[in-house]
Amino acid sequence: MLAVSAMFATLPLVAGYWGALHPVFDALAHFRLHLAALVAILALPLLFFRGWRQIGLTALILSVAAAGSTSLYGGKLAEAVASDTPSARYRLLHLNLRYDNATPKAVLSLIGRSNADIVTLNEVSDMWRTELAFIDGAYSHRIVCRARAFIGGVAVLSRRPFRHPAAAACHDRGSMATASISLGGNTITVAALHLGWPWPFDQHEHVNRVYPVLETLGPTAILAGDFNASPWSVTARRVEAAGELTAPRLVGPTWLKRPLPDLLRRYAGLPIDHVLTKGRVRALSIERLEDVGSDHLPVLLTFEIEPGSEEQPVLQAKTER
Repeated sequence: MLAVSAMFATLPLVAGYWGALHPVFDALAHFRLHLAALVAILALPLLFFRGWRQIGLTALILSVAAAGSTSLYGGKLAEAVASDTPSARYRLLHLNLRYDNATPKAVLSLIGRSNADIVTLNEVSDMWRTELAFIDGAYSHRIVCRARAFIGGVAVLSRRPFRHPAAAACHDRGSMATASISLGGNTITVAALHLGWPWPFDQHEHVNRVYPVLETLGPTAILAGDFNASPWSVTARRVEAAGELTAPRLVGPTWLKRPLPDLLRRYAGLPIDHVLTKGRVRALSIERLEDVGSDHLPVLLTFEIEPGSEEQPVLQAKTER
């Protein structure tokens, strides 16, 4: 039974590598680490039974290789370099708020304590539009997108002024927002994105709809959002390719259905919240912060803007607020 179970568990694990053929396979890829762990658990006892060791060893090697392959999808953080004229450092905080979060004050407190220059948010429901009014003074530059869905749209909040306020835009029924922000004389495009659920839902088509917007992101940009997709999935790689973006480092598991404990989420949750960078953005650190009542963990990026010639970003002017 162990051998049969291990063999059957390898089927969805291997199928997840064929996500380019059909979204159903890409949906399986999101659970690659979980499936690899399941195969390993089933395979290990087989090593102690004569006649079954070869099957157990084969399944174990496959699970280790699958788990190891996930580490290939994160880049390397830049090292802080001492200088007589150190460059300014900035912070971007990303969070899927959870549309019905019962502890909004904990979220607002975290935003204040993080001292983030920029905040990107998902699931900004009507309740959250009211709550975010309390930090209007600190984040007076903002774009908050309405969505047709009850869970709400996305938002970009900034302490720093928008470079082209009229060009800040909402896209695809409020699931994506873009804004150009001035940071120390440099212009950076910041985008917030919330993709739909994977197959059998419309995640694949959702990427198709926002693809043209991703292609127009400025030469120096940050995209943050809940992709509902793991970093090694075809979905995440399509987003990266469209915007010519890269992941500075794997963020790690950020989502788990409540009310399961936060400790379990950090080790066994799904890594579906992403912060991607482009151009002269130099990521120094990326970390998950404490639970504030959402089913997602907040993610904080600390970064610098490398010196270079100033280029103007190209943004679509379509708004759906």
